[in-house]
Amino acid sequence: MSNRDAYTEFCTSAPDLPLFMQPWYLDAVCEEGEWDVVLVEQAGRVVAALPYFLKNKWGWRYVAMPPLARMLGPYVLPELRNPRKETSLVEALLDQLPEGLAAFEQDCNYTFTNWLPFYWRGFRQTTRYSYTLDIRDLGEVWHHLAADYRNQKIPKAQEIIDVHTSDAVLDFLDIHDLSYERKGLDPPVSPEFMTRLDDALAAHGQRAIFFASDRQTGQPHSVAYLAWDNQTAWYLMAGDDPALRHSGAGILLTWETIRYAREVLKLHAFDFAGSMIRPIERVRRQFGAVQKPYFRVRKEWSLVWKVGKALLR
Repeated sequence: MSNRDAYTEFCTSAPDLPLFMQPWYLDAVCEEGEWDVVLVEQAGRVVAALPYFLKNKWGWRYVAMPPLARMLGPYVLPELRNPRKETSLVEALLDQLPEGLAAFEQDCNYTFTNWLPFYWRGFRQTTRYSYTLDIRDLGEVWHHLAADYRNQKIPKAQEIIDVHTSDAVLDFLDIHDLSYERKGLDPPVSPEFMTRLDDALAAHGQRAIFFASDRQTGQPHSVAYLAWDNQTAWYLMAGDDPALRHSGAGILLTWETIRYAREVLKLHAFDFAGSMIRPIERVRRQFGAVQKPYFRVRKEWSLVWKVGKALLR
């Protein structure tokens, strides 16, 4: 059995494996490269895994994060997540990474909190933050919204905006990409990429696409793409028509996706999937979301790569 086949079997029983580490999700997002995985077994069963996205560019081989795969990193079964057992497992995973890499950069999932094995091998770490909500009690979530959201923006938007779901992923992208177009930036993903990912998520019944549209004209003001696993709803992508942002549709839409995650999906957690961009981060806090840290680990073996990357940044 190949490592990928063994990993696919392992994922069916891993109790809290994040959506982004599922093999079918990696199949969808790993374009212009391929994903693989290293594993550690004990007593004939897989107990730890590290999937990675391997790319080749201009003769360099390197590990990077695939688009819209928010978190990867080592995953160790819950009963082994203690320093006495986990450290040696992570070291065994690192021993198996491909040789001859120019660089490695990966965002780790929340379950991974001990990056010492990376540190001992010369990796660097940056702490990053997402924002999460405990949504088991929607009344409490509503109570902790910023006062102007509760009393002004959401009620005002409810007077003129209807929120509905649709399978029209390309219509979603049309609205989502408007802000990038206004700034003269390339959208983060192509229609072909998003269609492939949407097909995969829809096939597993793990996504919903939301539109907030003018009640009279039907014109979309805001859109959101929600994906989920067994524990968490992920606010994967969202966007507004910049010309219509004053309507408050984006705030209303976020609230409606939170309600959907609790009332329809019966989930306990809602994750905004970032962001560390200051204006976006402020909105997350206005919803009462709390910071949740995760690690970004990186290392450059090639000096040329390191200098080039620094110049690009």
